[in-house]
Amino acid sequence: MTTTNVDLEDLDLWAGPRDRIDEIFTTLRAAEPCYTQEVAADGTRFGGYWSLTRFADIADVSRRPDDFSSAKGANIPDFPPDLTEFFGSIIAMDDPRHARLRRIVSRGFTPRTLDALKSDVESIAAEVIGEIADRGECDFVADVAALLPLRVIIDLMGIPRSEERFIIEATNTMFGITDPEYVPDQTTRGRREALERTGRDLAELVRELAEDRIANPRNDLVTTLVVSGSEGENLTPQELASFFILLVGAGNETTRNAIAHGLRGLTDHPPQRALWQADFESMAPAAVEEVVRWASPVLHMRRTVTADGVRVGDHEFQRGEKVVLWYYSANRDEAVFEDAAALELRRRPNDHLGFGAPGPHFCLGAHLARREITVTFRELFRQLPDIRAAGEPVWMRTNFLNAIKHLPAEFTPRSANLPR
Repeated sequence: MTTTNVDLEDLDLWAGPRDRIDEIFTTLRAAEPCYTQEVAADGTRFGGYWSLTRFADIADVSRRPDDFSSAKGANIPDFPPDLTEFFGSIIAMDDPRHARLRRIVSRGFTPRTLDALKSDVESIAAEVIGEIADRGECDFVADVAALLPLRVIIDLMGIPRSEERFIIEATNTMFGITDPEYVPDQTTRGRREALERTGRDLAELVRELAEDRIANPRNDLVTTLVVSGSEGENLTPQELASFFILLVGAGNETTRNAIAHGLRGLTDHPPQRALWQADFESMAPAAVEEVVRWASPVLHMRRTVTADGVRVGDHEFQRGEKVVLWYYSANRDEAVFEDAAALELRRRPNDHLGFGAPGPHFCLGAHLARREITVTFRELFRQLPDIRAAGEPVWMRTNFLNAIKHLPAEFTPRSANLPR
């Protein structure tokens, strides 16, 4: 193939097998690692953008926030400033605003705080997997991968379990905005109305929660973020609502897709699965990193050039140009990862970009995500040791997340192993 027929805006491409996508990125890394595409597949002109596909270039840009701004948005298309800020939260900010909000929200993600969550994550994993253990089959995404990390988040924030289904449906709408299964009206107006309605409903839920905690503090994340700091060092109810939308994206969707890809990968690579099951604890740290690399749950983030003459490698950018960092491609860069398409759970070193690249926007919840993935597979191997993907994944129609929306799975029901 040649680079002249590469269309990274073709959503039908992203709703299909990954072999074709891997071929495209392999070609771009070799022939045109800084690639521009002026017009989307549907004819919409986004003003053009540059796609970076090599690991080294993406890592370089991520360490240079003064040259490559996040404040114009993390998505390829431009949104109105109010939507960019509300749905982007801290990932769509530069310093000093970014530094202030990250400093505040970091209070809820300290090692001590996350260590205190260990037993909660373990009990939630046992609960979620136990709910399907006697069935013999399930939709692994809906029943496990999507539910488990979301339940951790809503319990952490003190949100009632009665809101769980609503939040799952809302996140499906937000991140599946270009998928007709979640948003039937795929006109520009239909997508925008669905996005605004969903954001408004989620924000109202969290604003009410924030106002309650200001008046009646509790031992939960919301109280930590809106009450516990000094003057000017707490989130406002509006800021909390925006951060929550990011949290259910970064904290739920990322982990959800890593877990789903993990089961798919272990099914397709039986020797790797056998190695992990034979020595779970000692292999878990490297195995989880490899699952995240191989899954690359977030496909890309965008930056905007801040000045004329900014350079990356041999390319010189101009102020206002968009630069898209394709993490999925970086995590398959043959210059960094040997046999990159393979799932190799003992891969070391493994300095992947599955949680974003080094720099101010590295994923704040990476430690929590690693714990959730570890606990999920430990519990799966304990309760359902032979669980496997039982069919092809159904991909979400989006080029922002490497999202599996349905994955049939089968296993020996737990009841079949009980003494009679």
